[in-house]
Amino acid sequence: MSGAPPIDPIALQIGPLAVRWYSVTILIAIAFAVWLAGREARRRRLDPEFISEAAIWAVPAGILGARAYEVFVLQWHYYRLHPLEIPAIWQGGLAIHGGLIGGLLAGYLFARHRRADFWTWADIAAPGIILAQAIGRWGNFFNQEAYGSPAPDWVIRLLPGLIQEQMFIDGAYRHPTFLYESLWNLAAFGLLYAFQQRNRRRGAVFFAYLVLYNLGRFFIESIRMDSTFTAGGLRVAQVVAMGLILAGAAGLWWCLKNNKNKLDHS
Repeated sequence: MSGAPPIDPIALQIGPLAVRWYSVTILIAIAFAVWLAGREARRRRLDPEFISEAAIWAVPAGILGARAYEVFVLQWHYYRLHPLEIPAIWQGGLAIHGGLIGGLLAGYLFARHRRADFWTWADIAAPGIILAQAIGRWGNFFNQEAYGSPAPDWVIRLLPGLIQEQMFIDGAYRHPTFLYESLWNLAAFGLLYAFQQRNRRRGAVFFAYLVLYNLGRFFIESIRMDSTFTAGGLRVAQVVAMGLILAGAAGLWWCLKNNKNKLDHS
């Protein structure tokens, strides 16, 4: 048995107000994404304020989409019995696929409103999005969620003691799937960032993001303990990930083959 208690998920308590590590982690992740996208916009001689203004709409839409997807698609069997917990996003339960849908829809509508090219700005934002996902997964660490099946001893021995203790859940040391996905996303960020500096096709970076993120998600999902299954016995997140991999691959092929899709800036 593990001797150390889990980390307190509350970072700061001010009277009745509790600030949770999960919320702090998500805010840090969003800040990094906005900063990185603004930096890339300046490199392309575009207005970095566009990113900040778009984030005002895309971030809340992404959070709402992430929560709605979690509640109504993945965990409705639980929340229909506990409806008062639906607004409690500070306790965790934000599904990345839902957040991506909500954020992209808001970003697309904002770009149309501003008469801006959506694909250019999607490319600018993509590396920051996956970096934010790498950081945001640590919110799951503090909440002791997004963990996997019991892990073999050799895996546990490779982990720092703090992660070992936090992953001791229900009497067993668990695969830290939050960590696996965080590391995968960090590696994907490096690849996307390098591709972004050399890419000359609108939309290509964003579609590469869809492929890279969902490849990792597809395989890591297979050992998570909180997965929701489809009627056919497949994991919902894996089905969605596979669909997005195919969509991303098709979009990337289109971007690279379409000569009219070249960027104009130097």
